[in-house]
Amino acid sequence: GVEELALLEKLLGLPRGDKYGAQGERKVPVLQTNNGPGLTGLMTIAAHLVKRAKKDQLLGSTAEEKAVVQQWLEYRVTRVDGGSSKEDTRIILKDLNVHLEDKVYLAGNIFTLADILMYYGLHHVMVDLTVQEKEKYLNVSRWFNHIQHYPGVRQHLSHVVFLKNRLYTNAH
Repeated sequence: GVEELALLEKLLGLPRGDKYGAQGERKVPVLQTNNGPGLTGLMTIAAHLVKRAKKDQLLGSTAEEKAVVQQWLEYRVTRVDGGSSKEDTRIILKDLNVHLEDKVYLAGNIFTLADILMYYGLHHVMVDLTVQEKEKYLNVSRWFNHIQHYPGVRQHLSHVVFLKNRLYTNAH
C-alpha cells in the first residue's frame, strides 16, 4: 500500500514530500495532508494523487469508464489484497484472464489507474508464476507485460520475463 503510493507519486511526477503511514492490522495506507484531516485507503489516496497531478484521464473519461476503473480499484483492494491462498490467487488470475480476453487494458482501450494499481498488486504473484502458469493465463501475461513496459510504471520492481515463443508445439 504505502510503497505503491510512493511509486505512483513518482510515476505521476509529483514532488516527494507526502507523509504516508499505515493504520491497523491490515496496514491501511494513510496520507497526512497539511491542511485538514488525513486521507485513508489506497483508492482514496491514489485518486487524490492523480487529481493533484492533473491527470484525471487516469480515472476514466466517460461515466462508464470511470465506473469500470472504480470497479477494478475496488476489486484490487477487496480481492487481490484480501486474497491470501493459492486458490484465491488462481480465481483472481482466472477472472482477469477472462476479462482481458478482448481488451488491451482493464477499462477497455485506455490506460488507467486501475492498470497501474493492479500491476503493483499482482507483481509479487506474477514473479512467482511458472512458465506453464503464465501460458495458462495468457491474457493476464500479455496485459502484465504490456503494463510493465509502460513508461515509468515498473521503476525499481523486478522485470517479469515472459517467453515470446511457445515452448510446446502440438506437432509430433
